[in-house]
Amino acid sequence: MSELGEFLKAKRAAVSPEEVGLPAVGNPRRVPGLRREEVAMLAAVSVDHYTRLEQGRVSAASENLLAGIARALRLTQEEHEYLRMLVQVRPRSGRSEEPEVGAPVRDLLAAMTAPALVLGPRTDILAWNAGAAALFFDFAEVPVAQRALVRMVFLEPRIRGLFVHWEQVAAEAVDRLRMAAARTPGDPRLAQLVGELSVHDKDFRRWWAGHGVRTLAGGRKRLRHRVVGELELDWQVLQVLTAKDQTLVTYTAPAGSLSHEALRILCSWQADAPVRRPGAIDLDR
Repeated sequence: MSELGEFLKAKRAAVSPEEVGLPAVGNPRRVPGLRREEVAMLAAVSVDHYTRLEQGRVSAASENLLAGIARALRLTQEEHEYLRMLVQVRPRSGRSEEPEVGAPVRDLLAAMTAPALVLGPRTDILAWNAGAAALFFDFAEVPVAQRALVRMVFLEPRIRGLFVHWEQVAAEAVDRLRMAAARTPGDPRLAQLVGELSVHDKDFRRWWAGHGVRTLAGGRKRLRHRVVGELELDWQVLQVLTAKDQTLVTYTAPAGSLSHEALRILCSWQADAPVRRPGAIDLDR
């Protein structure tokens, strides 16, 4: 079954008839949640048309149709956008190239005292500053092919052990990776990343099978740092408008907080020991 079909099936299973005002008839039901005909009725579309959509036999769909399905399945705004991408974005083939980080963005990273990273579409860490090396570690120590942030959350002990609420951080990372997969269909490197994580981590397999989706935005995380102890940091994502599919992720602490002072001390120590090739991009991929 296609990703679209798996997604719609998972979302159907997550909605009970009672939640949408339908009688729970036909017990025991052959499928959990809603049947295809019930989704079709709620979305005001024929059962045949909805079935063909779920089976990947519809090449395009109107916004009204997708909005009706989103209402029927009680999709979030992010899930609705994900549905649009699955239906309307056509797979692309060929080698996927990583965008290069421009000199102005590198200069911005170097000038920032707060930890900051530039991420590519697969969460590949393309560039970083001394503050990020202080908070995490010098990513130049990791081979380029293994430098995806979502991979490190699961398979790099120095990252995995840093987060106090690791399960929440990891589950959200999986949801964002699935959204990235919809934006870049047919990307062989992303498929390889998903395959590697599926083989090596049962939690990743479970969350990936859940078909959750999330956009990269911001929030607050608690970290347990090996040098300065516990930190409570705000992270936010800024789009790099001069480059496609690049985002700048920054980590800060509320002014006057203990975390703010600890982060300041941590970054000042790192400033005295420059990161090896700070913000470097390896072109030998």
